Amino acid sequence: MFESIEPLDAYNKNINILIGSGASADLFPTLGLAIKNAEGEWESIETLATRYENRSDKKTALFMHYYNTCIFPVQTFTPADVTTVKGKANLENYEVFLKTLLGLLDRRKDLNRKINIFTTNYDGCLAHSADNILMKGSHDFVVNDGTSGFHRRHLHAKNFNTFQCQTGIFERSNYGVPQLNIIHLHGSVYWTKSGDKIEVKYRNDFKNLIYSKTLEKIEEFSDYITTKGGVTSKVPSVTFSPVQRENFWGEYNKLPIVNPTKWKFHETVFEEHYYQMLRFLSYELEKPNSILITFGFSFADEHIRKLVQRSLSNPQLQTFICCFSQSSADSMREEFKLWKNVTIIGPPDGEKLDFTNFNKYIFSLKAEKYEAPADDKDAA
Repeated sequence: MFESIEPLDAYNKNINILIGSGASADLFPTLGLAIKNAEGEWESIETLATRYENRSDKKTALFMHYYNTCIFPVQTFTPADVTTVKGKANLENYEVFLKTLLGLLDRRKDLNRKINIFTTNYDGCLAHSADNILMKGSHDFVVNDGTSGFHRRHLHAKNFNTFQCQTGIFERSNYGVPQLNIIHLHGSVYWTKSGDKIEVKYRNDFKNLIYSKTLEKIEEFSDYITTKGGVTSKVPSVTFSPVQRENFWGEYNKLPIVNPTKWKFHETVFEEHYYQMLRFLSYELEKPNSILITFGFSFADEHIRKLVQRSLSNPQLQTFICCFSQSSADSMREEFKLWKNVTIIGPPDGEKLDFTNFNKYIFSLKAEKYEAPADDKDAA
């Protein structure tokens, strides 16, 4: 059985959502790879990056692969260009998810009607989907990405503490406009350094920072680590010239995203914002009557994992960790076994807790009741 989160238990709380790469899995590749190590464990970008820390060419090849397959597709993403059935369904799931949040906000009576959506994804799926809902005119709400300005919009942590209020013609009544705060914990491809500030531009006119001849060198490497049946010890070697390495790392280190080896930014201005957002997350989770719902997030980021665990000392924080598979649910039960205010939600036998099932059975204003396939019923 899928365990649903009751909307009546959530709507009047300080709602915080934490989503990871699993939410965009049908649009962009995740950090997972298709090869295994000597112990039979699956490798990922993070594990290989740690393994290749002192092996210059293999580390360079891995990060070129990471940029080319995970980051560049996000930089050039346009919702209108999505043609696959799974991709379109993924975007639809984002809209369904946001509409659920807006439905919860519609039930609130207080002036400050906002929900925080923390994400470790670099993509703009949340912003694109929110904009699409606004264009349809079916909901009245504000998307707050932490920016302020007119021609040039700059990011600042303090902006997440603001909200809009509408008044009647004679200002005798006040109405808090529903607001979704979108907080990118690991950065965004739409960020750029602007002096000592972060400028945000929603564009997709990026050029691949790796030259085509250099990309040809990593074809065999990329094919191997993304094809099932391979092992770490047999990953093909790649040789780069000093100029090729310098050209790549010089541009890669300018990216406004967290490096998956040590979960840190390269630029100080991004690093400072990262820690401000971690403090903001901690502050929100320590508020009375709070709720945290995670989806598509593996807790691989040690900073976030420990922050959430520290925040669980708040007895009024109710946490729901939604896991894609039974094995990941078992892992999370072990990781969070000390805290009684944590509920681990995993899928029933033979199912996966993907975005569709999350919206359908777990987090909805009217969650459906899961019915096992006919074969499973007969077996029972």
